[in-house]
Amino acid sequence: MKLLYPALLSSVLWLAGCATVTPDGSASDAGASLSHTPQYPNGSLSPLQTTELTTPGVASLSAPADLWDRIRRGFAMPDLEHELVHDREQWYSSRPDYILRMTERSSKYLFHIVEELERRGMPTELALLPYIESAFNPQAVSSAKAAGMWQFMPATGTYFDLKQNIFRDDRRDVLASTRAALDYLQKLYGMFGDWHLALAAYNWGEGSVGRAIARNRKAGLGISYSELNMPAETRLYVPKLQAVKNIVNRPDVFSAELPLIENHPYFQTVDITRDIDVELAAKLADVSVADFRALNPSLSRPVIFAAGTPQILLPWDNAKVFQRNLAAYDKGQYSSWTVWTAPSTLTAADAAQRVGMSEEALRTLNSIPPRMLIKAGSALMVPRTASTLTDVSSQVADNGYMSLAPEIVTRRTTVKAQKRDTLASLARRHRVSVANLADWNDMNVNSAIKAGQSIVLFVPLRGTSVTPSRTRAGKVAVAARSNKAPAATSKKGGTPSKVKKR
Repeated sequence: MKLLYPALLSSVLWLAGCATVTPDGSASDAGASLSHTPQYPNGSLSPLQTTELTTPGVASLSAPADLWDRIRRGFAMPDLEHELVHDREQWYSSRPDYILRMTERSSKYLFHIVEELERRGMPTELALLPYIESAFNPQAVSSAKAAGMWQFMPATGTYFDLKQNIFRDDRRDVLASTRAALDYLQKLYGMFGDWHLALAAYNWGEGSVGRAIARNRKAGLGISYSELNMPAETRLYVPKLQAVKNIVNRPDVFSAELPLIENHPYFQTVDITRDIDVELAAKLADVSVADFRALNPSLSRPVIFAAGTPQILLPWDNAKVFQRNLAAYDKGQYSSWTVWTAPSTLTAADAAQRVGMSEEALRTLNSIPPRMLIKAGSALMVPRTASTLTDVSSQVADNGYMSLAPEIVTRRTTVKAQKRDTLASLARRHRVSVANLADWNDMNVNSAIKAGQSIVLFVPLRGTSVTPSRTRAGKVAVAARSNKAPAATSKKGGTPSKVKKR
């Protein structure tokens, strides 16, 4: 044993010497290099400055104290130094109630947005952008018809696959709109290579920013955000975001009170497989209808169609409550409503009679204004009966629309036929169809008429024409109906909305 111990010790020492560490920290085989040349910095050493003590790209070992701390750690955009930033700082800091109100509202959504930004490797300043866009109100609608907390215009929403119909508007949906907004911001950053220019394009439009850059280049001017000629709203856009960023970064400096937002998900998704009333879903989750709609703001009807909205959002602790109560629910149907498609052009009274509702109830539920016809193919919300076993299909849930036409009020009048008049000439003169004119007078379209013969006409009353109504689906229908004549041929169309920004 005395002889064996030295032999074992020498073997261990020999094995330990088989690997050496290279200057870059990697291991190398001792047989490949038995020595290395030490590397020293050139010149004399100097103490590190305080700002040099942190190494970019190295994760902190301490967990964020709250979500605000986590957001601050992810700041990555260059700061904008501009007098407009100081102007906006004063504006926000002089309104502490407003800051508190909108930051409290944001507490439901911020964690999800920060998670998505970090997953994509994007600056966390962008989580503050809905403060500028909508004060974190998912029901916000601008004068230009931009909607949701990220303020998407209808056309841009459609481009980014945000469904918009009479049952839901995904521009307001928390998950869908956040996904679309970050997709768009990434696209704009890829185009301009600068976050300030990308934000200007988000507000003003990529084409507008591109043309402004081209003009400056042609004039030999700079192309940074501060140097471009922009509308006042876009000029203030990034300064607003910078001001909010500065307040979040140093709330004590601005005497701002930020509510505690824990670094924890506020909500989680829950699958639904059957159509269910909003009120019932809120009741089963043990939350108020207002809180339920705050997390599911895309819904515009009192029912959730599973084929179009297969997931809902619920507060973290209420998700399991909902699932447990849903499994135990045994009181019949989950939904009180279904969809009925108008088989032909109808008045509201006719449609109400067919589905067993009062006209007033049908109009209120489906937002049908007075003196409007319901066009064929329109999807109407109606009560669900005990015999209705099937849920609404995905085709209807995703594409349902309401197409309305003005019902023009007419009055009965008579005219005297002149010499050589025919039904055709009278119809042309009074701008009605020959078929209608013959029908009103119980005649054949080829019937002859005599001079002085009284001919019945139904003409529109002046000032009673109703402007065509644009529905949520963006469709417009125009038609006329007389007291006795069938509805005239309709036209569909209309000019698209002007896109101011998204």
